[in-house]
Amino acid sequence: MKFFEAIILGAIQGITEFLPVSSSGHLVLVQRIFGISEPALFFDTMVHVGTLAAVFVVLWKDIWGILRRPLQPVTGFLILATIPTVVAALLFKDGIERAFSSGGLLGAAFLFTAAALLVSWRLSGRPGKTDRMAARGPDEVLPTGNMGWVDALIIGVCQAVAVVPGVSRSGLTLSGALSRRLNRDAAARFSFLLSIPAILGALVLQIKDLAGGDAGTASEAGGIGAGALTAGTLTAAIVGFFAVKFMLKIVRERSLWGFAVYVAVLGALVLVDQGATHFFF
Repeated sequence: MKFFEAIILGAIQGITEFLPVSSSGHLVLVQRIFGISEPALFFDTMVHVGTLAAVFVVLWKDIWGILRRPLQPVTGFLILATIPTVVAALLFKDGIERAFSSGGLLGAAFLFTAAALLVSWRLSGRPGKTDRMAARGPDEVLPTGNMGWVDALIIGVCQAVAVVPGVSRSGLTLSGALSRRLNRDAAARFSFLLSIPAILGALVLQIKDLAGGDAGTASEAGGIGAGALTAGTLTAAIVGFFAVKFMLKIVRERSLWGFAVYVAVLGALVLVDQGATHFFF
């Protein structure tokens, strides 16, 4: 992978990680367009680390509040919502890696994301009309209010489905929260906080494979130079900082149907290419 290509991919990751359009799907697609032959999963994990840094910077007050007072409802909700993703990652790791390499599920996954966004838009109502997380408890960082364990589990299952490239993690977790009529600002913050254990878990799995001498994963790291990997990660962090602040504003004030239209069109184009034109697939 060339240095310039890594920067482009890092910028795409930074933009799309927090927009409900699937960062992993865009990375796979752009690598196909550029003709980058190296396996994508390790690079994808590292640029996710860049966007993880952006989450820490933007939401540092929320994170610090959780660290200072870990025994609060939001901590339990985050743990519960993370469990389905851990199970999915452990059970379907090989299949996920094949999906990244082949991109065969990309078109259908984009369309699935679009459908989820449209359904949540219809169920959640207009911005400002959802209030189930409006009340803040005396020891809570996020205003979880009436959010319950079922809500957290549903959001967690949504995140687990998003291990498939082309299915948006932020899109599905936001869809799950909004379909439960949760307050938009707190739902967005919960979704972004939930990305922290998900990204750290993916990184731990990659490091474990590298330390264990897994040939496939090692070749992924070796095919991408350290300079390109660093450039992509830093670019993702810088661009992601602005993207997360933008998305918090969008979720509070507007609907997600525009993003649904975008990924629907993109998914349809990918399916046409996969089935007929074969320019990239």
